[in-house]
Amino acid sequence: MAAGRALAALLVALLAASAQLLQREASFTISPRTADNITVMIKLRPGVSPSCQIRVKTVIRSELKIKPGENVTFTFTCSTPEKHFIMEIQKNIDCVSGPCPFGDVHLYPPGLPRLNRTFIWDVKASTKAGLELKFSTPWLRQIEPGEMCPDFVSYNINSCIDMATVNIGTFCRNGSVSRVKLLGGVVMSLHLPWDSPLTTSGFNIANRASIKRLCIIESILKGESSITLMSPNYPLGFPEDELMTWQFVVPSNMRASVFFHNYSLSNCERKEERVEYYIPGSLSNPEVFKLSDSQPANIAGSFNLSLQGCDQDAQNPGILRLLFQVVVQHPQIDENVTHLVDLSKEWNMTVTIHFEGWPRHIPLMSEPICLICKDPRTCDRVLTLVSGAVYKISFLCKDLSRLRITAEKGISCVDLRWCQRRIYSLSVPKAITQLPIRLHKFIWKLLAPDLINIEITSPSLKLQQHVPEQRCNTSYSYSIASATPETELNVGVFCPGGSIEKIQMRNNITISLKTFSKGFLNESNHQDLKMSFVPHIKDECTFTVSPDPKAKVYLQTPNWPYGLPPYVSISWYVLVPSKQVARLGFSKDRMGIACETGRAYVNIKEETLGAEETVCREDELLPEPRNMYHNFWVNVSNCKPVDKTQLTLQFWVTFADKQIDLGVILAVVAGAGVLAAIGLTVCCVKKKKKKNQNPMVGVYNPNVNTQVPGKQGLFTKGRKNNESHVYAVIDDAMVYGHLLKESNGSVAPEVDVYRPFDGPIGSLPPSPPPLYFRKDVKRSSNAEEPPPLTDTDHDTYTFAHQKSGQSEDNGDTNEKNNGDMSVSLLENKEQDGLVE
Repeated sequence: MAAGRALAALLVALLAASAQLLQREASFTISPRTADNITVMIKLRPGVSPSCQIRVKTVIRSELKIKPGENVTFTFTCSTPEKHFIMEIQKNIDCVSGPCPFGDVHLYPPGLPRLNRTFIWDVKASTKAGLELKFSTPWLRQIEPGEMCPDFVSYNINSCIDMATVNIGTFCRNGSVSRVKLLGGVVMSLHLPWDSPLTTSGFNIANRASIKRLCIIESILKGESSITLMSPNYPLGFPEDELMTWQFVVPSNMRASVFFHNYSLSNCERKEERVEYYIPGSLSNPEVFKLSDSQPANIAGSFNLSLQGCDQDAQNPGILRLLFQVVVQHPQIDENVTHLVDLSKEWNMTVTIHFEGWPRHIPLMSEPICLICKDPRTCDRVLTLVSGAVYKISFLCKDLSRLRITAEKGISCVDLRWCQRRIYSLSVPKAITQLPIRLHKFIWKLLAPDLINIEITSPSLKLQQHVPEQRCNTSYSYSIASATPETELNVGVFCPGGSIEKIQMRNNITISLKTFSKGFLNESNHQDLKMSFVPHIKDECTFTVSPDPKAKVYLQTPNWPYGLPPYVSISWYVLVPSKQVARLGFSKDRMGIACETGRAYVNIKEETLGAEETVCREDELLPEPRNMYHNFWVNVSNCKPVDKTQLTLQFWVTFADKQIDLGVILAVVAGAGVLAAIGLTVCCVKKKKKKNQNPMVGVYNPNVNTQVPGKQGLFTKGRKNNESHVYAVIDDAMVYGHLLKESNGSVAPEVDVYRPFDGPIGSLPPSPPPLYFRKDVKRSSNAEEPPPLTDTDHDTYTFAHQKSGQSEDNGDTNEKNNGDMSVSLLENKEQDGLVE
């Protein structure tokens, strides 16, 4: 098997060597007839060294020219002359002094060597007559200068008027250009590569009457198609004050649209550069348009398009040029259906309907396109609608799924007094959602001056931050960014159905709603994102988080994963339900940065009285997971790091029901039992005391202040109108003699006698003395009497109950218990009432 392969390779090599030897030794004979007026020129390719030569008999030369009537035989000194030489075959046709050889154009003479060759037909004709170049199928396609044809076969057409030559254009095969009519002479060139199998020119020449314009190019469009055409001399200028026409043959059941993609205007002294359309059936033929106008679209059937130049300024002529596209497609199934877009009540908003991928991706001109029409003749690939108007639009498109909508709305606040209380709804208007086009993006640009900030809320749906551990799976999301001339902060990507109730931000904000599927049409009815302008906040951004108790919530710093900008502070306020405990933890153990200037901090603090604040610097370990029993704050403040890596932090929060410790439960039960026993004992003692209780004894003490601060109005009836100072029974068994000590130390209580009080009576009831009057204080003899208080009495009644088993000679015991015995019943009653 291997031997067979080696033998085959050897045979191939021998055949190739033989072919080269034959090519080197092959001779060519060219003998153009005199009547054909053909000249053949063989010359070196530009930029190629003369390593291969032409041998004519014994003469070696680098180029060869064969004139009409000559017979020349030659050979090449190399085996690959196609790499070194090119050939031009030029035929001169005079239609001025004699008849023209009309009909098919042949590639003559035969037997030419296999070189890259150019056939040139130079036809001289009068400007009073017209010439027509008619191409056989598959017709031609115009290309831009410098563009190459796929098969390297190209046609170039030049028109000759007097001494001027105008380049009509360069064309490839397989297109829609079927005929070119010219005024005067023409120079037609056909370029063929050395290995082209083409044996016919593919066109013929016919005589026509004067066309009274530079040229007419006819294009036949069958089925859905798109062609690109250029003005003569493109990208150079169209001849001054000239006229040319394109004729488009379109089936009557198809629709054609014209788009100008590139044009420039010259400086006119007289007339005006314009385009004119002749549309069969139109009531205003010709329809005249400026090159800057939107060109007609949705044209039914064939039509003509003419370009008219002007008289240019001799000093500064400028350039008139045009590159345009004609698109032919089937009409939409419901082409007569219009869609109402009511933007009359909107403010500062634009709506752009465009093809998918706009504006970064520009579809190829050969691709079928979708058109959006403001009226039957005004259509384009991209249509922008502005607020404050009502539009009726239609679509010239076979597949509407290739279209998208991008909208933008601006909301600004100049004076906080006017816009602070207003709440703005950040929802997509129904005028957009009702269109049969998918919304790609809706952008809100929120502008606020200094000292005014922006608050974004989602009351019912709440927002979920898109993080690797907690990805959004909804049909749309919000991208929120804060931008100032100094700092750009990408807050993050959020979607509905999370735990973030509110986001407060400084500076100007951009919110971009982006859709991912058709499900947005159903979910758009439940949008609840709102914004308002609020006073200045100290942090760049503050989040209010109310997590779902059953879910684990992940939160991360903005600008993820590139890190916070230097000196930026971000805060999260996390709400904890009363019957639950939160668990807070960080996804890594360190901040992972080193500061060049300043310090980076993480602060954690519960919102409760006496709560301790946890502070960690960038060179310290982050806190271990911990329980949080109340609402708490997490703050992250950045420094200026020493390298490009910025601060990135992620933390999580979970919830669990509060669990009471078993020891606490047992202590509570034991305490309840002790209290029950004490209560039972007290009840028994009280019952026993009631049986042996003696009447009360009252002693008037005139040296005590009876004014109690803060007890105004406790009794609604004044002392003059009630008997609160009168006591029916005075018991001589109880005597507070130690409170009325005489100078000799003896006790002289007053018993069995009630002396009515004849002094003034105030509006406040008797009250216990202040605390500093509840001890025995011996007054000095020279002490001044305190000044009397207006509208109040300085009289106090103190009461005591005689305890069972107590005798009259227990003065020592009473002195020891003076603090307890001097507390009045009225004070106890008031305290009990306050507790109740």
